[in-house]
Amino acid sequence: MPDILGFDNSAYLQEQTRAILDRVHRFDNKLYLEFGGKLLFDYHAARVLPGFDPNVKMRLLAQLKEKAEILLCIHAGAIERKKMRADFGITYDADAMKLIDDLRDWGIELRGVVITRFDDQPGAVQFQNKLQRRGIPVYTHRPTKGYPADVDRIVSPEGYGANPYIETEKPLVVVTGPGPGSGKLATCLSQMYHDHRRGIHSGYAKFETFPIWNLPLSHPVNVAYEAATADLHDVNMIDPFHLEACGQTAINYNRDVEAFPVLRKILERITGGEPVYRSPTEMGVNRATTGIVDDAAIQAASRAEVIRRYFRSASEYAMGLVDERTVQRVRRLLEVLHVKPEDRRVVGPARQAAEEAHRLGRGNEGIFCGAAIELKDGSLVCGKNSPLMHAASSLVINAVKRLAGVPDGIHLLAPSIIDSVATVKKDILGQKTVSLDLEETLIALGISTTANPMAQLCVEKLKDLRGCDVHMTHIPTPGDEAGLRRLGVHLTSDPNFATRDLFVA
Repeated sequence: MPDILGFDNSAYLQEQTRAILDRVHRFDNKLYLEFGGKLLFDYHAARVLPGFDPNVKMRLLAQLKEKAEILLCIHAGAIERKKMRADFGITYDADAMKLIDDLRDWGIELRGVVITRFDDQPGAVQFQNKLQRRGIPVYTHRPTKGYPADVDRIVSPEGYGANPYIETEKPLVVVTGPGPGSGKLATCLSQMYHDHRRGIHSGYAKFETFPIWNLPLSHPVNVAYEAATADLHDVNMIDPFHLEACGQTAINYNRDVEAFPVLRKILERITGGEPVYRSPTEMGVNRATTGIVDDAAIQAASRAEVIRRYFRSASEYAMGLVDERTVQRVRRLLEVLHVKPEDRRVVGPARQAAEEAHRLGRGNEGIFCGAAIELKDGSLVCGKNSPLMHAASSLVINAVKRLAGVPDGIHLLAPSIIDSVATVKKDILGQKTVSLDLEETLIALGISTTANPMAQLCVEKLKDLRGCDVHMTHIPTPGDEAGLRRLGVHLTSDPNFATRDLFVA
């Protein structure tokens, strides 16, 4: 699995920056730019566009920081429900606070946080208090009266006019949030409403990466976007408004296309009847194709991503997080691309490792798990669970031993360390099993470096696992999942549980 460069960040940054500044100048030097997708750590884009910097959007803003400031939106309901960001395993409100810290580190100004659809939810009030007491401006927007159909009421003092006006100073106001449904669009339009009543002829645009409007509908990159949003039931489609107005085929997705007629009316009402955009595609600022330098690599990476999304949706269905329709949708997308789950090279070896564990442990109670990783040189390494270690732990130990050239017969973890951890887990913490999960194994490996030079060599190889494909035959436990996430591997799993217990600490 060698690294293949399919995307040129410099070319993309140059063209995307130019396009944004052109849009700012079009609207009286005041633009509210809705940032779709993730502002930082956009790992989906990095997976489907090999070479894409997950933080390229922040690099763009850093270039524009003299002209840009940030509004961060978060849906009050997401705070109350403790909605999770799956790739980090943290809640949306925690992700918002992390983003605030990241913006500070990048030297980019945060104008404030907007809690949208606020209805005095206790969790949202607590979040508001927490930020305000740390000196961060917080604004609350209640549900917009009349939305989405009653344009007269929406664009009125009791609609957008009921929201507090947020004073901004710079020509570019980036409006972002920790996930879809954060209220970014409504915040942009509310600000425009107040601006135009103050004689400021501000405008709106949308920064999107996916779907890529000037790639074919069936291009694997766009299909991968559908797979990534299958739980939202998004569907890519040809933008009929753009086709009619411009005679050009452009790709958008159903929610933007369906909402466009109302959005166009709202924009025209705010601006006093002046036509703003002819299509949802025109609203977007998306120059992603300027960065694509190897379409074959992009297509291969996108097919691999759809397979990953299939395994993820199947596991989330088993955990009760998505409905069966989501799994069926991603399965159909596999068929569109003529690929199957077993095309992922690590799937077969992981399942074989589980079968081997079952043969070796026949007669013992328990569930037998297997795992496999594809290293950067294309070689495959397997691991399986045992009374001492989880399959993920065995896998990582075997992988770093392979990378460091340590013979299989040499043990990295001293028996005394494993026994000590097992004693604490069983006798002190009262846990049922003493088998080490990956987080525990990595800590034990780190401790072992003081007495074992081989362990030190292997610790140094852990960073070489980043970006490697991993498959497990069972849904990872929290300790395994957290460890694999921190190692930066691309993880999939079969929709099986690693234990019969319903509660796993």
